[in-house]
Amino acid sequence: MSPSPTLAAEMQGAASEIYLLDAATLAVVDANQAARLNLQMDASALQARDFYAIAPGIKRAELAQLLGSLGEEIGAQVGIRAQLQRLDGSRYPVKLTFLRIVRDGHALLLAIADDLTLQDAAALALVQSQARFDAVVRNTPGLVYQFLLYPDGRMAFPWLSDGCSALLGLSSLELQHDATLFEGLILPEDRKGYLDCMRASRDNLSSWNWEGRIWIDAWKDVKWINLRATPHLLEDGAVQWDGIMSNITASKLEQQEVVRSRARLAELTEHIEQVKEQERTRIAREIHDDLGGNLTAIKMALSMLAARLPDDQPQLLEKANYLDDLVDRTIEAVHRISLDLRPTMLDLGIVAALEWQAREFEKQMGIACVFRGPNEDVNLDDDHTAALFRIFQEALTNIAKHAGATRVTVSLRRQRAHLTLSICDNGRGIQAADRLKPHSFGLRGMSERAKALGGTLALSQSPGGGTMVTIKIRLASAIAKEE
Repeated sequence: MSPSPTLAAEMQGAASEIYLLDAATLAVVDANQAARLNLQMDASALQARDFYAIAPGIKRAELAQLLGSLGEEIGAQVGIRAQLQRLDGSRYPVKLTFLRIVRDGHALLLAIADDLTLQDAAALALVQSQARFDAVVRNTPGLVYQFLLYPDGRMAFPWLSDGCSALLGLSSLELQHDATLFEGLILPEDRKGYLDCMRASRDNLSSWNWEGRIWIDAWKDVKWINLRATPHLLEDGAVQWDGIMSNITASKLEQQEVVRSRARLAELTEHIEQVKEQERTRIAREIHDDLGGNLTAIKMALSMLAARLPDDQPQLLEKANYLDDLVDRTIEAVHRISLDLRPTMLDLGIVAALEWQAREFEKQMGIACVFRGPNEDVNLDDDHTAALFRIFQEALTNIAKHAGATRVTVSLRRQRAHLTLSICDNGRGIQAADRLKPHSFGLRGMSERAKALGGTLALSQSPGGGTMVTIKIRLASAIAKEE
């Protein structure tokens, strides 16, 4: 009796499972080490089984038909997917390849099993990942896309999500057939910005972030879209962007409405300030002219009456002197109130008015105030002069209330088309949180006045450690020259 055939030595150490089977009965004649380890069986246990016991999921008729198609020639092979069962009952997927061989006169089959566990797990993970991606894309408001720019300037959209038609009024097939259709949607005045942004992203491999308007001919409508994409350099020199386009028309219209509202509010604020300044001027003039004139007349009448009082009536003379002092104090109060409402120095120009206010502040508050300005007056209209003067007054008021300063330096400089007013103190300085206080109306009022002048107001730390307020406005002469 001849010995049973066995696998060659190189097959015994192979990584794949290899089984030597009887061609007629499919009984296991021999199996390599990989097969024995995976099935958790020794050689004798395997040789007591046929291949149907190892792969119980294979139908006999199906396997017989498969092997029947193998033919009788040596080296022919067929393949099938199956699951092999370990001794503990667990199963694992394999790809089986059957070959006919003859060994020592015996007709045999060689079954090679490649474990597909990792491959199937990877395929399942890929399917799950694709499902998650599809779910994200379906629920993303906008168009998810890939865009290619080749070195020769050609463009392509390799992939577009289902949101293409809803956003652009073009189907995915249309845009993939002719990628230049998208550029044609962009309004001519926005197209240059789109191309410049794309080139900058390509050259620097930086994020592509662009906002612009497109014309949807099918709906006769203009849309604002936002495009955000990340570039990747491909091996052939092309650049591929993965990104998303979204419709921002509603937010853009709201933003434009906010800008228009702010412009209208600024106009209203400027008008209110002008009306308020005019009303102050009118009241100051009436107080000065009418009330001041009447008080002067009263003082003159009192003086005449006091001169005619008899010398033997000291009480009446004392009363007259008291009334005369009261009238003097009232005249001083009228003069002070009139100046507070509208200083007459404003009529002499902004330089004279600021210099006068600096001296008044030093006299009233006891804080040294140094003013430096041009020798000649700056040509400002009455409204701009009054507005800049009020900003200066408010800044000095804030210094007196909050800064704890002992010195203030004021500088007015004309720099070509701009006029800059700087107020520096050596106080404790302003904190960032102070600017955000809900009732910091002084700072807000100063800022709004500066905006109404078409200028800016900036707060910073002064060289002396306190606060520096800088107001910068454009001169009317420069604006008129540009117009």
